[in-house]
Amino acid sequence: MIAGRRFPMHAGLALPPAACGSSSDRSLRSCPRRPFRKGAIGHAITSMLVLLLLAAPALAQIYPTKPIRMIVPYPAGGVADVSARIVAQKLGESLGQQVVIENRAGASGTLGANAVAKAAPDGYTLLLSPGDFVTMPTLLPPMTFDPDKDLVPITMVSRNPLLLVANTGAAFGNVKELLAAAKANPGHIAYSTPGNGTINHLAGEWFAIEGGVKFLHVPYRGGVASANGVAAGDVPFGVVSPSSGAALVDAGKVKVIALTGAERPSFAPADWPTLTESGIPVDVVLWNGLFAPAGTPPAIVNKLDQEVGRILRDESVRKLLNAAGIEASAVSQAAFVELIHKEAARYTRTIEKTGIRVER
Repeated sequence: MIAGRRFPMHAGLALPPAACGSSSDRSLRSCPRRPFRKGAIGHAITSMLVLLLLAAPALAQIYPTKPIRMIVPYPAGGVADVSARIVAQKLGESLGQQVVIENRAGASGTLGANAVAKAAPDGYTLLLSPGDFVTMPTLLPPMTFDPDKDLVPITMVSRNPLLLVANTGAAFGNVKELLAAAKANPGHIAYSTPGNGTINHLAGEWFAIEGGVKFLHVPYRGGVASANGVAAGDVPFGVVSPSSGAALVDAGKVKVIALTGAERPSFAPADWPTLTESGIPVDVVLWNGLFAPAGTPPAIVNKLDQEVGRILRDESVRKLLNAAGIEASAVSQAAFVELIHKEAARYTRTIEKTGIRVER
């Protein structure tokens, strides 16, 4: 009701006044409709697109209006968890909303990733995780989502090699001695990892095949448990993340044999050799990235990319990460997507080369 005027139910049909507006002997059904003006649909679609483009910056300006949930698909204490907690605190301060960490471990990281893939694409549920589910999908349990279609990469957060650490009582103290012990006891020298199908597992098998030996793989539930297994002497050595092993290294409970990456990170002492320097051509790097559900508005993805990148370039944040054995890596979204594709192709070749298999 506007200004006392009543609109008929068929007002949208635009009836011709002479034939259909006043004659009582004509039914509504017999009245012809006015044809659409030429180009009317095109103009309407164009107008909608313009409105959407104008709305995108406004959406980024008001986001977020409530707390953000950041899911880490591994137990507390690992490199993903530590990275997430440092970044989440700074991101919350920057955005003016709390960023809550939720550890949802299980199924080699795919349980938490699946929860994010199935979440509403509104920017309020994010995933901070290693990229195993996109770079090594054949080594993981069957997934109920398609990582290429159901998740959007936002930015890389950290990138660093893994550590080969040994129990302080182990008979070997370097790569050469470890390989000699493994050759003398084929299949009996055990090593720990955070689980089957992890990047640590791939690094261990790649190391074995390049060294011409056979190790016994012992999977644990998470990186901290894996490192503690080495410190306790349950296994003689392990492939652990720097954040999982740093405290044990500092306490003298484990010793570093080598780094799995070709490049030494800024936090690594000069006496930690890389496997490449030790004559073993292995280059495995653990990275953690930030992801959102597919369909998340590009304006929000772009805002998160810029904010997290700015945080990771902050020297105080870099020092916090380095203290935990983590190298900050502020890689933009476009570069991150390209890197994922390259790593997936490289690890596919490596998996075929090592013959590594995980029961699915």
